[in-house]
Amino acid sequence: MTMPLEIDETVIFCLLAAGSVVLLVEAIYLLCFSTASYRNNINRRLRLMKKQPNQESILIQLRRERGLTSAGGFRLPIATLNRLVMQSGLSIGFARLLIVVAIFGIGVFIAVFWFRESAAEALLAALASAIVVPFAGLSLLRRRRRARFGQQFPDAIDIIVRSLRAGHPVPVAVSMVAREMTDPVGTEFGIVADEITYGADMETAMRNLSSRVGQEDLPLFVTAIAIQGTTGGNLSEILANLSAVIRMRYKMRRKIRALAAEGKFSAFFLSGLPVAVFLLLNVATPDFYSSVWDKSVTKIGLGCAVGWMALGNLMMYRMVNFKI
Repeated sequence: MTMPLEIDETVIFCLLAAGSVVLLVEAIYLLCFSTASYRNNINRRLRLMKKQPNQESILIQLRRERGLTSAGGFRLPIATLNRLVMQSGLSIGFARLLIVVAIFGIGVFIAVFWFRESAAEALLAALASAIVVPFAGLSLLRRRRRARFGQQFPDAIDIIVRSLRAGHPVPVAVSMVAREMTDPVGTEFGIVADEITYGADMETAMRNLSSRVGQEDLPLFVTAIAIQGTTGGNLSEILANLSAVIRMRYKMRRKIRALAAEGKFSAFFLSGLPVAVFLLLNVATPDFYSSVWDKSVTKIGLGCAVGWMALGNLMMYRMVNFKI
Protein backbone atom coordinates (compact mmCIF):
# COMPACT_ATOMS: atom_id res chain seq x y z
CA MET A 1 0.00 0.00 0.00
CA THR A 2 1.48 3.31 -1.02
CA MET A 3 1.76 6.16 1.45
CA PRO A 4 0.49 9.60 0.41
CA LEU A 5 3.06 12.30 -0.18
CA GLU A 6 3.35 14.43 2.96
CA ILE A 7 5.18 17.78 3.09
CA ASP A 8 5.73 19.63 6.33
CA GLU A 9 3.99 23.01 6.46
CA THR A 10 7.04 24.53 8.13
CA VAL A 11 9.21 23.66 5.12
CA ILE A 12 6.73 25.29 2.75
CA PHE A 13 6.62 28.41 4.93
CA CYS A 14 10.43 28.64 5.02
CA LEU A 15 10.66 28.26 1.24
CA LEU A 16 8.07 30.97 0.65
CA ALA A 17 9.79 33.26 3.17
CA ALA A 18 13.14 32.75 1.44
CA GLY A 19 11.59 33.52 -1.94
CA SER A 20 10.01 36.69 -0.53
CA VAL A 21 13.39 37.85 0.80
CA VAL A 22 15.03 37.26 -2.59
CA LEU A 23 12.31 39.21 -4.40
CA LEU A 24 12.56 42.05 -1.84
CA VAL A 25 16.32 42.33 -2.32
CA GLU A 26 15.91 42.33 -6.10
CA ALA A 27 13.25 45.05 -5.90
CA ILE A 28 15.50 47.23 -3.73
CA TYR A 29 18.38 46.75 -6.16
CA LEU A 30 16.26 47.66 -9.18
CA LEU A 31 14.90 50.76 -7.46
CA CYS A 32 18.21 52.04 -6.08
CA PHE A 33 20.93 50.96 -8.49
CA SER A 34 19.54 50.17 -11.93
CA THR A 35 18.77 53.80 -12.81
CA ALA A 36 22.27 54.88 -11.92
CA SER A 37 23.81 52.03 -13.87
CA TYR A 38 21.81 52.91 -17.00
CA ARG A 39 22.72 56.58 -16.59
CA ASN A 40 26.43 55.81 -16.32
CA ASN A 41 26.56 53.29 -19.14
CA ILE A 42 30.16 54.02 -20.11
CA ASN A 43 33.26 51.87 -20.13
CA ARG A 44 35.62 51.48 -17.21
CA ARG A 45 38.46 53.42 -18.81
CA LEU A 46 36.30 56.55 -19.12
CA ARG A 47 35.17 56.20 -15.52
CA LEU A 48 38.79 56.07 -14.41
CA MET A 49 39.61 59.12 -16.53
CA LYS A 50 37.11 61.18 -14.52
CA LYS A 51 39.13 60.54 -11.36
CA GLN A 52 42.64 60.26 -12.81
CA PRO A 53 43.53 62.47 -15.82
CA ASN A 54 46.92 60.79 -16.31
CA GLN A 55 46.38 58.26 -19.11
CA GLU A 56 49.62 56.42 -18.42
CA SER A 57 48.53 55.69 -14.83
CA ILE A 58 45.16 54.48 -16.12
CA LEU A 59 46.89 52.18 -18.62
CA ILE A 60 49.06 50.69 -15.88
CA GLN A 61 46.05 50.22 -13.58
CA LEU A 62 44.01 48.50 -16.31
CA ARG A 63 46.89 46.16 -17.07
CA ARG A 64 47.38 45.24 -13.43
CA GLU A 65 43.66 44.61 -12.96
CA ARG A 66 43.80 42.13 -15.84
CA GLY A 67 46.75 40.21 -14.36
CA LEU A 68 49.50 41.91 -16.38
CA THR A 69 52.61 43.79 -15.40
CA SER A 70 53.04 47.52 -15.91
CA ALA A 71 54.76 46.80 -19.23
CA GLY A 72 52.01 44.42 -20.41
CA GLY A 73 53.65 41.06 -19.69
CA PHE A 74 52.29 38.10 -17.74
CA ARG A 75 52.61 38.28 -13.96
CA LEU A 76 52.33 34.54 -13.34
CA PRO A 77 54.78 31.90 -14.55
CA ILE A 78 51.83 29.74 -15.66
CA ALA A 79 50.92 31.32 -19.00
CA THR A 80 47.69 29.34 -19.41
CA LEU A 81 46.28 30.51 -16.08
CA ASN A 82 47.43 34.08 -16.65
CA ARG A 83 45.85 34.13 -20.12
CA LEU A 84 42.59 32.71 -18.73
CA VAL A 85 42.38 35.43 -16.05
CA MET A 86 43.25 38.12 -18.60
CA GLN A 87 40.71 37.02 -21.19
CA SER A 88 37.96 36.53 -18.61
CA GLY A 89 37.91 40.28 -17.96
CA LEU A 90 38.15 39.79 -14.20
CA SER A 91 39.34 43.08 -12.71
CA ILE A 92 39.79 42.22 -9.03
CA GLY A 93 43.45 41.22 -9.38
CA PHE A 94 45.30 38.07 -8.38
CA ALA A 95 45.43 38.87 -4.66
CA ARG A 96 41.66 39.22 -4.28
CA LEU A 97 41.09 36.23 -6.53
CA LEU A 98 43.27 34.07 -4.28
CA ILE A 99 41.40 35.35 -1.20
CA VAL A 100 38.03 34.44 -2.79
CA VAL A 101 39.31 30.98 -3.75
CA ALA A 102 40.71 30.41 -0.24
CA ILE A 103 37.42 31.43 1.39
CA PHE A 104 35.49 29.13 -0.96
CA GLY A 105 37.85 26.23 -0.22
CA ILE A 106 37.51 26.76 3.54
CA GLY A 107 33.73 26.79 3.20
CA VAL A 108 33.79 23.52 1.27
CA PHE A 109 36.12 21.99 3.87
CA ILE A 110 33.79 22.96 6.73
CA ALA A 111 30.68 21.72 4.91
CA VAL A 112 32.20 18.34 3.98
CA PHE A 113 33.68 17.86 7.44
CA TRP A 114 30.31 18.70 9.00
CA PHE A 115 28.47 16.03 7.00
CA ARG A 116 31.18 13.37 6.59
CA GLU A 117 33.22 13.92 9.78
CA SER A 118 36.40 13.04 7.89
CA ALA A 119 39.27 15.50 7.69
CA ALA A 120 40.89 13.68 4.76
CA GLU A 121 37.72 13.75 2.62
CA ALA A 122 37.11 17.38 3.55
CA LEU A 123 40.66 18.34 2.58
CA LEU A 124 40.44 16.53 -0.76
CA ALA A 125 37.07 18.14 -1.51
CA ALA A 126 38.41 21.59 -0.59
CA LEU A 127 41.48 21.19 -2.80
CA ALA A 128 39.44 19.85 -5.72
CA SER A 129 36.88 22.65 -5.47
CA ALA A 130 39.60 25.30 -5.11
CA ILE A 131 41.13 24.10 -8.38
CA VAL A 132 38.15 23.08 -10.51
CA VAL A 133 35.59 25.75 -9.60
CA PRO A 134 37.83 28.81 -10.31
CA PHE A 135 38.87 27.37 -13.68
CA ALA A 136 35.26 26.63 -14.57
CA GLY A 137 34.11 30.08 -13.45
CA LEU A 138 36.88 31.89 -15.32
CA SER A 139 36.18 29.84 -18.45
CA LEU A 140 32.50 30.81 -18.26
CA LEU A 141 33.39 34.49 -17.83
CA ARG A 142 35.79 34.30 -20.78
CA ARG A 143 33.15 32.70 -23.00
CA ARG A 144 30.56 35.33 -22.08
CA ARG A 145 33.02 38.18 -22.55
CA ARG A 146 34.03 36.92 -25.97
CA ALA A 147 30.37 36.68 -26.94
CA ARG A 148 29.73 40.29 -25.84
CA PHE A 149 32.83 41.46 -27.67
CA GLY A 150 31.72 39.63 -30.82
CA GLN A 151 28.33 41.34 -30.70
CA GLN A 152 29.88 44.80 -30.33
CA PHE A 153 32.78 44.28 -32.71
CA PRO A 154 30.93 45.02 -36.00
CA ASP A 155 29.69 48.33 -34.55
CA ALA A 156 33.25 49.20 -33.55
CA ILE A 157 34.49 48.43 -37.07
CA ASP A 158 31.74 50.64 -38.51
CA ILE A 159 32.89 53.53 -36.31
CA ILE A 160 36.45 53.05 -37.56
CA VAL A 161 35.24 52.93 -41.18
CA ARG A 162 33.25 56.17 -40.82
CA SER A 163 36.22 57.85 -39.16
CA LEU A 164 38.60 56.73 -41.91
CA ARG A 165 36.24 57.94 -44.63
CA ALA A 166 36.11 61.30 -42.85
CA GLY A 167 39.89 61.58 -43.24
CA HIS A 168 41.06 60.58 -39.77
CA PRO A 169 44.11 58.35 -39.25
CA VAL A 170 43.71 54.89 -37.71
CA PRO A 171 44.81 55.90 -34.15
CA VAL A 172 42.17 58.63 -34.06
CA ALA A 173 39.53 56.16 -35.29
CA VAL A 174 40.54 53.73 -32.53
CA SER A 175 40.24 56.53 -29.96
CA MET A 176 36.70 57.26 -31.20
CA VAL A 177 35.74 53.62 -30.55
CA ALA A 178 37.20 53.93 -27.04
CA ARG A 179 35.06 57.01 -26.35
CA GLU A 180 31.77 55.84 -27.85
CA MET A 181 31.55 52.10 -27.09
CA THR A 182 30.74 50.37 -23.82
CA ASP A 183 32.68 47.51 -22.28
CA PRO A 184 34.31 45.27 -23.23
CA VAL A 185 35.05 46.90 -26.60
CA GLY A 186 35.42 50.42 -25.24
CA THR A 187 38.06 49.65 -22.64
CA GLU A 188 39.97 47.25 -24.89
CA PHE A 189 40.27 49.78 -27.71
CA GLY A 190 41.08 52.44 -25.13
CA ILE A 191 44.06 50.35 -24.02
CA VAL A 192 45.10 50.12 -27.68
CA ALA A 193 44.88 53.90 -28.03
CA ASP A 194 46.94 54.44 -24.87
CA GLU A 195 49.58 51.92 -25.96
CA ILE A 196 49.95 53.74 -29.29
CA THR A 197 50.18 57.05 -27.46
CA TYR A 198 53.02 55.82 -25.27
CA GLY A 199 55.24 54.33 -27.95
CA ALA A 200 53.79 51.08 -29.32
CA ASP A 201 53.27 50.72 -33.05
CA MET A 202 49.84 49.98 -34.47
CA GLU A 203 50.46 46.32 -35.29
CA THR A 204 51.88 45.53 -31.84
CA ALA A 205 48.98 47.25 -30.08
CA MET A 206 46.46 45.35 -32.20
CA ARG A 207 48.17 42.02 -31.56
CA ASN A 208 48.09 42.79 -27.83
CA LEU A 209 44.35 43.41 -28.22
CA SER A 210 43.90 40.03 -29.89
CA SER A 211 45.87 38.35 -27.10
CA ARG A 212 43.87 40.07 -24.34
CA VAL A 213 40.48 39.15 -25.79
CA GLY A 214 41.03 35.96 -27.79
CA GLN A 215 37.95 36.51 -29.94
CA GLU A 216 37.99 34.58 -33.22
CA ASP A 217 37.24 37.57 -35.49
CA LEU A 218 40.09 39.72 -34.20
CA PRO A 219 42.92 38.06 -36.20
CA LEU A 220 41.23 39.11 -39.46
CA PHE A 221 40.97 42.67 -38.20
CA VAL A 222 44.60 42.73 -37.03
CA THR A 223 45.83 41.22 -40.30
CA ALA A 224 43.94 43.80 -42.36
CA ILE A 225 45.47 46.69 -40.42
CA ALA A 226 48.95 45.12 -40.54
CA ILE A 227 48.80 44.66 -44.34
CA GLN A 228 47.53 48.18 -44.84
CA GLY A 229 50.33 49.55 -42.69
CA THR A 230 53.03 47.82 -44.76
CA THR A 231 51.68 47.76 -48.32
CA GLY A 232 48.89 50.35 -48.25
CA GLY A 233 45.40 49.99 -49.66
CA ASN A 234 41.84 51.10 -49.06
CA LEU A 235 41.49 50.13 -45.40
CA SER A 236 37.97 51.56 -45.03
CA GLU A 237 36.62 49.31 -47.80
CA ILE A 238 38.39 46.25 -46.37
CA LEU A 239 37.00 46.87 -42.89
CA ALA A 240 33.52 47.55 -44.25
CA ASN A 241 33.54 44.17 -46.00
CA LEU A 242 34.88 42.53 -42.83
CA SER A 243 32.07 44.08 -40.77
CA ALA A 244 29.49 42.78 -43.23
CA VAL A 245 30.98 39.27 -43.12
CA ILE A 246 31.00 39.22 -39.32
CA ARG A 247 27.38 40.38 -39.18
CA MET A 248 26.26 37.74 -41.67
CA ARG A 249 28.11 35.03 -39.80
CA TYR A 250 26.58 36.13 -36.50
CA LYS A 251 23.14 36.15 -38.12
CA MET A 252 23.73 32.63 -39.43
CA ARG A 253 24.77 31.48 -35.95
CA ARG A 254 21.57 32.84 -34.45
CA LYS A 255 19.51 31.12 -37.14
CA ILE A 256 21.26 27.78 -36.58
CA ARG A 257 20.83 28.16 -32.82
CA ALA A 258 17.10 28.67 -33.31
CA LEU A 259 16.83 25.63 -35.57
CA ALA A 260 18.85 23.49 -33.15
CA ALA A 261 16.81 24.54 -30.10
CA GLU A 262 14.32 21.69 -30.68
CA GLY A 263 17.07 19.07 -30.62
CA LYS A 264 18.62 20.54 -27.48
CA PHE A 265 15.28 20.55 -25.70
CA SER A 266 14.64 16.96 -26.77
CA ALA A 267 18.00 15.89 -25.35
CA PHE A 268 17.33 17.73 -22.12
CA PHE A 269 13.82 16.34 -21.77
CA LEU A 270 14.74 12.75 -22.61
CA SER A 271 17.68 12.83 -20.19
CA GLY A 272 15.83 14.49 -17.37
CA LEU A 273 12.59 12.52 -17.52
CA PRO A 274 13.96 9.18 -16.16
CA VAL A 275 15.80 11.00 -13.37
CA ALA A 276 12.69 12.99 -12.45
CA VAL A 277 10.52 9.84 -12.39
CA PHE A 278 13.11 8.05 -10.25
CA LEU A 279 13.22 10.90 -7.72
CA LEU A 280 9.44 11.22 -7.57
CA LEU A 281 9.03 7.50 -6.94
CA ASN A 282 11.62 7.63 -4.15
CA VAL A 283 9.85 10.55 -2.52
CA ALA A 284 6.33 9.13 -2.88
CA THR A 285 7.17 5.50 -2.07
CA PRO A 286 10.64 5.10 -0.52
CA ASP A 287 10.35 1.28 -0.52
CA PHE A 288 9.54 1.00 -4.22
CA TYR A 289 13.06 -0.12 -5.22
CA SER A 290 14.01 -1.78 -1.92
CA SER A 291 13.55 -5.34 -3.21
CA VAL A 292 15.92 -4.94 -6.20
CA TRP A 293 18.22 -2.13 -5.11
CA ASP A 294 20.97 -4.39 -3.69
CA LYS A 295 21.05 -6.85 -6.58
CA SER A 296 24.00 -6.80 -8.98
CA VAL A 297 21.71 -7.02 -12.01
CA THR A 298 20.13 -3.70 -11.03
CA LYS A 299 23.49 -1.98 -10.81
CA ILE A 300 24.56 -3.40 -14.17
CA GLY A 301 21.29 -2.29 -15.74
CA LEU A 302 21.57 1.22 -14.32
CA GLY A 303 25.15 1.46 -15.54
CA CYS A 304 24.16 0.40 -19.04
CA ALA A 305 21.23 2.84 -19.04
CA VAL A 306 23.45 5.73 -17.99
CA GLY A 307 25.99 4.79 -20.64
CA TRP A 308 23.37 4.63 -23.38
CA MET A 309 21.93 7.97 -22.25
CA ALA A 310 25.38 9.56 -22.33
CA LEU A 311 26.00 8.14 -25.83
CA GLY A 312 22.63 9.41 -27.04
CA ASN A 313 23.26 12.87 -25.59
CA LEU A 314 26.66 12.96 -27.27
CA MET A 315 25.16 12.05 -30.64
CA MET A 316 22.40 14.65 -30.29
CA TYR A 317 24.95 17.26 -29.24
CA ARG A 318 27.06 16.53 -32.33
CA MET A 319 23.93 16.81 -34.49
CA VAL A 320 22.97 20.27 -33.24
CA ASN A 321 26.44 21.73 -32.68
CA PHE A 322 27.85 23.60 -35.69
CA LYS A 323 31.00 25.64 -36.11
CA ILE A 324 30.79 28.65 -38.43
